[in-house]
Amino acid sequence: MNIAVIFAGGTGTRMNTKSKPKQFLEMHRKPVLIYTLENFENHPMVDSIILVCLESWIEYATFLLKKFGITKVAKIVPGGASGQESIYHGVKTAQELYGGDNVVLIHDGVRPLINEETITHCIASVKENGNGITVSPAIETIFLKNEENNRVGQIFDRSRCEMAKAPQCFKLQEIFDAHEKARSEGLNHFIDSASLMQYYGHELFTVEGPEENIKITTPSDFYIFRAIMDAKENLQILGL
Repeated sequence: MNIAVIFAGGTGTRMNTKSKPKQFLEMHRKPVLIYTLENFENHPMVDSIILVCLESWIEYATFLLKKFGITKVAKIVPGGASGQESIYHGVKTAQELYGGDNVVLIHDGVRPLINEETITHCIASVKENGNGITVSPAIETIFLKNEENNRVGQIFDRSRCEMAKAPQCFKLQEIFDAHEKARSEGLNHFIDSASLMQYYGHELFTVEGPEENIKITTPSDFYIFRAIMDAKENLQILGL
């Protein structure tokens, strides 16, 4: 089986919204989270979805699933105190429901612009290599921050840099075991699943995805998302 764990546990503090978390903000009367879920709902190779959600918003999320016809969500589970813990809750639920001999695709609920082709390539990468980390090329200069006198630190060769995105995909048993080991060792600082798996010695393989696969974290991200969706809609109207 191929199981998507969609993490929608953020509170959206950088979005500066007081009414709704960022994953529930609406664009054209549809929440960002639903756009994200539809990509996995409509993918023929995705068998099941585990949704990790803010506990106080689970009832609303359940309502949205029914309203927009999302049927592959097997369970909604509450998030944890951190992103790492929330993902663990989703991975643990997938393990309990289906067992470890499956593929898990871990994806941000606020990355609605992922496409079918990238999901397909990620699943293929797990079957061939054991994992698949979605990336896109770095398009700006990257350097280390130097805390002394605002000086620029080491500048990296941009042509050799890539931006880690999502989905990040693994054999379910392996990512579950890594989470269990981190918890037993009291390690809760991992920024994403890729860094967790690399820490425990896994060789990671990249899957190049679309540059527009942005994470909607700030108001400007939301405006970019709206512009891309409007452009796609206009092209469809013109038959292009």
